Amino acid sequence: MTEKVKNVLLPLCFGILIIAIWQLGFIHAALGFKPFQLPVPSQIVITLRDNFAKTMFDTVITVSAALTGLILGCAIGFLIAVIATMFPKWGYSVLSIIAAVNAIPIVALSPIMNRWFTDGFSQKVGVVTVVCLAAMSINAYRGLNDLRPFAKDLLESYAASGRVIFLKLRLPNCLPSVFTALKINVAAAVMAAMISEYFSASTSGIGFGIKDNLRKGIMAKGWSYIVVAAVVGIILYLIVMMIERRVIKWHASQR
Repeated sequence: MTEKVKNVLLPLCFGILIIAIWQLGFIHAALGFKPFQLPVPSQIVITLRDNFAKTMFDTVITVSAALTGLILGCAIGFLIAVIATMFPKWGYSVLSIIAAVNAIPIVALSPIMNRWFTDGFSQKVGVVTVVCLAAMSINAYRGLNDLRPFAKDLLESYAASGRVIFLKLRLPNCLPSVFTALKINVAAAVMAAMISEYFSASTSGIGFGIKDNLRKGIMAKGWSYIVVAAVVGIILYLIVMMIERRVIKWHASQR
């Protein structure tokens, strides 16, 4: 059995084992839970099937806001990293400020965005954009400046311009760091969009579905939204990994 097959089969078997233990009630017995407190997987699947259209509509609402904020946050973060590289005297200070902004919890950002924007979609996009800024700007800055020894000196010895050094050396060098930031941000974006739905004015989305159904005690429906959120996060992460393998297949991490 090859190493790649093992890497797929072992987590898959472990996941099936956990679901089987959950379905047979061993978790309920061990933790003293009642069935209405923790629905079994089969009940969650049936509930998801019965409410599939509404769940998919809410999923599209959340994912569209998460992806819009992800693109905006990563684009602004990368631009900040480029500017910080071009103006190193004050660039590192700007990154410190970005890192400080990232320390603001989402539960505080959401009410702030509610005051700044009037519609729920813009509120969610604003929160996700801020959440994605720091990881991209810091990782991209590291990639743009953590160059191989003497590589920049060699290009300068050939009288290469700043534009050539950026396109031929800094940009390829920072791509692995950019994809690392994307993999961090894709999960953070979905999570931030869902949490912001707890506080936004909208009455749709995965986060609102989880909050509303769990608050009403409709546990199976709430758990069905949780399952969909996990699946969405995994799918988006895999998409980023597939793009990474194609774009930087020359890098040691992809061999």
